[in-house]
Amino acid sequence: MIATDVGPDLVRGAIELVPGEHGLVPHRLPARARAQGDGQIAMAEAQPSGVRVVVRTRATVIELDTLRTRVGYAGLPLRPDGVYDLRVDGDLVAQGSTSGGKVLRLDMATGTAQTEPGPVGTVRFEHLPDRDKQVEVWLPHTEITELVALRTDAPATPAPPGDRRVWLHHGSSISHGSNAASPSTTWPALAAAAGGVELVNLGFGGSALLDPFVARTLRDTPADVISIKIGINLVNADLMRRRALGPALHGFLDTIREGRPVTPVLLVSPILCPIHEDTPGPGAVDLTDDGRMTFRATGDPAEVAAGRLTLRVVRDEIARVAAQRTPDDPHLHHLDGLALYGEADAATLPLPDRLHPDAATHRLVAERFAAHAFAPGGPFGAGR
Repeated sequence: MIATDVGPDLVRGAIELVPGEHGLVPHRLPARARAQGDGQIAMAEAQPSGVRVVVRTRATVIELDTLRTRVGYAGLPLRPDGVYDLRVDGDLVAQGSTSGGKVLRLDMATGTAQTEPGPVGTVRFEHLPDRDKQVEVWLPHTEITELVALRTDAPATPAPPGDRRVWLHHGSSISHGSNAASPSTTWPALAAAAGGVELVNLGFGGSALLDPFVARTLRDTPADVISIKIGINLVNADLMRRRALGPALHGFLDTIREGRPVTPVLLVSPILCPIHEDTPGPGAVDLTDDGRMTFRATGDPAEVAAGRLTLRVVRDEIARVAAQRTPDDPHLHHLDGLALYGEADAATLPLPDRLHPDAATHRLVAERFAAHAFAPGGPFGAGR
């Protein structure tokens, strides 16, 4: 087996690679932004949704050593092992998991966290086609992953960048990939494949909150097209009132436009989430008898008139801001999230935990987003 250093030339979808205990940890926010956030976004951005190791090789065997960190909750069983997707020339051909690693165990009652140590593990893929090919190893979107070593039974070199456009996307846990089957089948990953673009996914579970440091990251990260899917976390975090939302969204977009004045930007409002359509946050977690988490809204609908946010309110405000800006910004586009997943879809594909779409719905959202955004004449269509 031939060892190849895992460095920036092999890793796509990360903003920074930071030295860890044994190798490099992909991050999806730069250091300055990480320093300005809280523990929630720190945990989310370190989970490498959309990050993949990409090489050209004739290898039939690939091994990747990683040190994973799984996030668990006191009193609950750990989630299933994270999944690694192996794609050859774009096709998903194998999946695997690793073992060992650390556990970051959170106690929701006390607000404390404890890290349990563990060893480096290995994911191994065999019987790959014996020909020159592009190989992508998509890292688990549910586990913090330190890249330790890459080994192949034939030389591996950095894949040439090609001429595909870069799509930079920001969103919530739905964009992060909650309840998706695997890292390359989250809705942004599937939409990127359909649109023939390179994905940089800044979907952060629980943390699409119009943070200024995220806007600066969107401004400063090289990209050909940008999308922002915002709203659900503003409601379930009970972050602000209607009076603050419009100016905050304007400011977020103004920051991006400081560095990207003509880059196509698609502003997407929330998909349907029945618990928050007419009921404000904050959101709360319930446990089923078999230990699964489900979500509910705890706010008072009577307080919407006083400015509390619901998804209906958020969609109206996003549409209003978009309409106000587009006469002076022809490169800004708006998409109602209900066109991606609405009431008719909820009847056949209900949200299993009442908040996040399942694997089939990720595919549905991806198909509809790609058909809208990347179609000829669409916001991200060729020539934009």
